Amino acid sequence: MITILGAGESGTGAAILAKEKNLNPFVSDMGSIKPMYKALLDQHQIPWEEGQHSAEKILKSDFVIKSPGIPETAPLIKQLREQGTSVISEIEFAARYTHAKMICITGSNGKTTTTSLVYDILRRAGLNVGLAGNIGSSLALQVAHEEHDYYVIELSSFQLDNMYDFKADIAILLNITPDHLDRYDYIFQNYVNAKFRITQNQSPSEAFIYWSEDPVIDAELRKLDIKATLYPFGQNKDNHNIAYVDEDQMIVATEATRFFSIPTNELALHGRHNTYNSMAATIAAQILHIKNDVIREALQNFKGVEHRLEYVATVRNVRFINDSKATNVNSCWYALESMTTPTVLILGGQDKGNDYSEIDQLVREKVHTLVYMGLHNEKLHEHFDSMGLQVIDTNNIADAVYQAYQAAHEGDTVLLSPCCASFDLFTSYEDRGQQFKQQVRNL
Repeated sequence: MITILGAGESGTGAAILAKEKNLNPFVSDMGSIKPMYKALLDQHQIPWEEGQHSAEKILKSDFVIKSPGIPETAPLIKQLREQGTSVISEIEFAARYTHAKMICITGSNGKTTTTSLVYDILRRAGLNVGLAGNIGSSLALQVAHEEHDYYVIELSSFQLDNMYDFKADIAILLNITPDHLDRYDYIFQNYVNAKFRITQNQSPSEAFIYWSEDPVIDAELRKLDIKATLYPFGQNKDNHNIAYVDEDQMIVATEATRFFSIPTNELALHGRHNTYNSMAATIAAQILHIKNDVIREALQNFKGVEHRLEYVATVRNVRFINDSKATNVNSCWYALESMTTPTVLILGGQDKGNDYSEIDQLVREKVHTLVYMGLHNEKLHEHFDSMGLQVIDTNNIADAVYQAYQAAHEGDTVLLSPCCASFDLFTSYEDRGQQFKQQVRNL
C-alpha cells in the first residue's frame, strides 16, 4: 500500500496514477476534500479519509507521496522519516512512469509567466505538450490518462524539496530572493539549496538556463559543480550571456547557427523582468529546435498570466492593476519598477519573514499612498510609516479598494502588489485577485 497525503490537484492525480499501476493507494487529508476530488477518487475506487490522518495505517505504507503544502516538521512526516519510509513528491512519482522531455522552471519570481510562455511556444510549434506543476493539471493525472511528449512544469521550492531521482531535461532558474523563510527555519541558504535542486541529476546532455546577474545564483555557481550545459542570460553581452539586450533588441543565440532577435517594444510582456522571462523561454525553445518565426509569434502575442501585473480597469482615469501573485517583496519590486505613473500601493497579508527594505527606494520614488490590507499590519507600520507618505489602514478588500480609489488622483495607478501570502483574509492569491477585480468593477 502507498499513501497520498493531501487530496488536492496533485494528490488526487497521484492517487489515480497509483491505482493505474496497481499500487493500492490510500488518500488521507487533514482538511476537507473538495467534492470534485472526492468524485474522482470514488470513480476510481480509491479509499480516502478527510479531517484526520490514520497514523497507524499510514505508517505501514511502502512509501508516501506528500502534498507540497505539508512541511517536513509535521509530526507524521517526522515519524515516517524516522522509520525510514520514503516520502516523495507527486512530480517525482509521476516522472517514474513517463519518458517525456521535462522542461522545468523555478525561481522566486516570474516562474508562472515563464512556464506559461514556454508552454505557449511549444503548443504553437505543434508539439504534444502538457502543462503541470504549480499550474495546469496534475502531472501524475496527465501521465495516467494523456501522456505527452513534453511537459512544461512550474516547480516551487516545496515541490523540489521532495524530488530525488527526478531529472530536468531543461532546467530554468530565474532568480532567488528571500521567500518562504518561515518554511526554511528563517535560513536563506536552506531556501537557496531547495531552488538549486532543479539541477540535480543533470548531465552535459541536459540544459541549465539561468539569470547570470542574480548575485545569489552567481555565488552558488561558484561553489557547485553543475554538470549540465550552461545557458546564462542577462542584460549585457558579457558574463558569457547567450541572451542579452543590445540597444533596443533582445538577442538570443544558443549556438553559432541559431540567432534570434526581436525589438523589446514588440514583446507582449513589458518591463525588464519580463524581458528576462522572454529570454529564458526563447533559449528553451531554441534548444528544442523550434523555428524562429514560431518563437516570434508567441513573444508578440502572449496574453500574460492572470493576477500578475494584470490590467483590470480604468475608473475616472485611475488605472487598477492586479498583481495579487506578488506574494513576496521581490515580486512587488518588479511591479513597482514597471510603474510609469504616480501609484497607490495596496500591500499586506500573511508575513513570511519579509524584509521590506528591498522596495524602499521604489516606494519613495513612485508611491504617494500606502494602503495596508491585513489582519496584522504592525510590521508594515513599523517599516513604512516613517517615510512620510499617506498611510491608510484596512482589514478587508472592499475597504482597501475604496480607500485606494479615494486617495488616487486622475492619471494615477492603484496597484495591488501585496508582498505577502493571502491566507489571513483569503483562501489563495487567486481568491484575493478575483475579489480585488470584483471590487474594482463595483466602483
